[in-house]
Amino acid sequence: MTAIETSRRGFLAGGAGLMLGLMLPLGRARAQTAAAAAAPFAPNAFIRIGTDDLVTVMIKHLEMGQGPYTGLSTLVAEELDADWAQMRAMGAPADNALYANLFFGMQGTGGSTAIANSFMQMRKAGAAARAMLVAAAAEEWGVPASEITVKAGVVSHAASGKSSGFGALTEAAARQPVPADPPVKDPKDFVLIGSDRPKLDTVAKSTGAAVFTMDVYRDGMLTVVVAHPPKFGATVASFDDKGALAVKGVEMIRQIPSGVAVYATNTYAALKGRDALAVTWDEAGAETRSSDEMFDAYARAVAEGGVTVEEEGDLSALANAAQVLEAEYRFPYLAHAPLEPLDAVIELKEGKAEMWFGSQFPGLDQPTAAAILGVPVTINVLLAGGSFGRRAQASAHIAAEAAEIAKAAGRDGAFKLVWTREDDLKGGYYRPMSLHKLRAGLDAEGNIVGWENIVANQSILAGGPMEAMLKGGPDTTSFEGSSGLPYRFGARRIGWAKMENPVSVLWWRSVGHTHTGYAAETFLDEVLAAAGKDPVQGRLDLLPPEALRERGVIEKVAEISGWTGPTRDGKGYGIAYVKSFGTYVAEVVEVEDRNGLPHVTRVWCAVDCGIPVNPNVIRAQMEGGIGFALGTALHDAITLAPGGEVQQSNFDTYPMLRIAEMPAVEVAIIPSGADPTGVGEPGVPPLAPALGNAWRALTGNKQYQLPFGGAIA
Repeated sequence: MTAIETSRRGFLAGGAGLMLGLMLPLGRARAQTAAAAAAPFAPNAFIRIGTDDLVTVMIKHLEMGQGPYTGLSTLVAEELDADWAQMRAMGAPADNALYANLFFGMQGTGGSTAIANSFMQMRKAGAAARAMLVAAAAEEWGVPASEITVKAGVVSHAASGKSSGFGALTEAAARQPVPADPPVKDPKDFVLIGSDRPKLDTVAKSTGAAVFTMDVYRDGMLTVVVAHPPKFGATVASFDDKGALAVKGVEMIRQIPSGVAVYATNTYAALKGRDALAVTWDEAGAETRSSDEMFDAYARAVAEGGVTVEEEGDLSALANAAQVLEAEYRFPYLAHAPLEPLDAVIELKEGKAEMWFGSQFPGLDQPTAAAILGVPVTINVLLAGGSFGRRAQASAHIAAEAAEIAKAAGRDGAFKLVWTREDDLKGGYYRPMSLHKLRAGLDAEGNIVGWENIVANQSILAGGPMEAMLKGGPDTTSFEGSSGLPYRFGARRIGWAKMENPVSVLWWRSVGHTHTGYAAETFLDEVLAAAGKDPVQGRLDLLPPEALRERGVIEKVAEISGWTGPTRDGKGYGIAYVKSFGTYVAEVVEVEDRNGLPHVTRVWCAVDCGIPVNPNVIRAQMEGGIGFALGTALHDAITLAPGGEVQQSNFDTYPMLRIAEMPAVEVAIIPSGADPTGVGEPGVPPLAPALGNAWRALTGNKQYQLPFGGAIA
């Protein structure tokens, strides 16, 4: 048993200290009605305070580098008036009833919602625990609770001179009633919220003490790899396992719904055994077109106009425009390529199953595995080495595959499912390939009088377990960011053509905004240039008076970048603004021409994400998002060759950004009193269009297809 298993089980068994069960308000409600407070409830256990004064926060959101361990613990610590040094965090196990994402209705991490959905919930949790500690101290010291103060983890009564740490009060505090609706601080009294704090998981990750799925070993565990179809939509026709079973260490071969599983005593044997398998694939339902052939079909679809998903004014204004500009943009499939490839450990024992992995949607993974196995399933949510959307599977396919492996084994035992990077890049889930057709019209004075954007791509939600979210309408994740633009364009129309093919698609860091932001913001720049307008002032002039937050980030990024125009001293400068997941972000890119390829030297970023819970995490996520987006814009594409096989397999053909390519980044966080919104994704969308705009300003080249291409020395 690993250290993390021991500590987790000890905690869930109760242990010494105060376990806080809370009836917490759903959504962003700041108060409960008397009727709701009196109703029966299922408590949410978020806080443990030990006799050693340490405060452990159970984090219901997967920690994959984006900072919920730190951010949610900050919210608790603020209202608890704890000292930051005494705070600890632990991933909560799968439990929809206790740990649901209040925006999703089930336990899951995604859409940059971790802080947004938990902001009041975790503050109320901390405030309730504080109230119970104060009540316990007042009772023990025989003084009024109103005279007791709490500061930096110390409970004090000034008049009597008595004080105590949290730990000494836990036993008495556990006997106190749980406040139904404890008051929380006025933002002017915040001590921790809004100030930099080091991330709680940094030390463990830096020293190697942090436990990831690959670190979990169970007695008698077998490692399992699966031979998946080489083309999307293909299935197993037949297989010969004689060669695989001859490999030393291979113990058995089983066919499962997703392919052929090879069970071995170690990873090397499992991989060698898979190499020795002879599998015949049925390709009757497979995708056999190349990417170019698919793009041709997408182009035909947008030419037909798609279905209207947003419309304003009369688009016939385009016919009467003094000048009409048009452009077609092509965006490839993109892999998530997290540093830690997908994996999961499952153990069947005595009619129950237990799993260990970086589960992003435990609320889906747990019932999926339980339905396959027909037994109760416990999921221990571990740290994940990146995700970018990859682990947020509506199909729960990793949990399902692990469960199928355990089921097919035909016996109790422990099994570690391992996907190699090649498995994921060649046959995983991708950001959808997309094609945009844009038109814009200018009048004689250079004003935009009409705007049309037609998007063609696959739906992420249609045909899967989350199709109910569509409510019979179009999949907004396919075109979000092309619709809902803040600019006054006169007449506008957004169309969407839904494409069908067997390639599996999934949300990718910032989802639809990854392509819509590029198409909209680079085309807008081109239109403004045709009208003889400055990119910054032109955007500001298009904003309505009420667009204060949009205006705020655009003006701020222009200020910190020293904007004087799109070229200066042999360098190009481009700006882009994208709002995603409720967060407003504008970025300016500085680019040089190095042998015909762009090299980004500096990036300035202004972000308005509401109340900045931890500025250190916000800056880190903006910087990381910029690097992530830049590497993708420069280098990455998943392409299908004629016949339908994916051409990329590892970082040699799907390269990441190199350290020499990472620009200097300056981040300005806009002060705000608005409810906090997410920061894990919104730093990504503006980077590529700002780069495209800077590159066009410098070289005159209009980049209508990503990536830009080529590694830069």
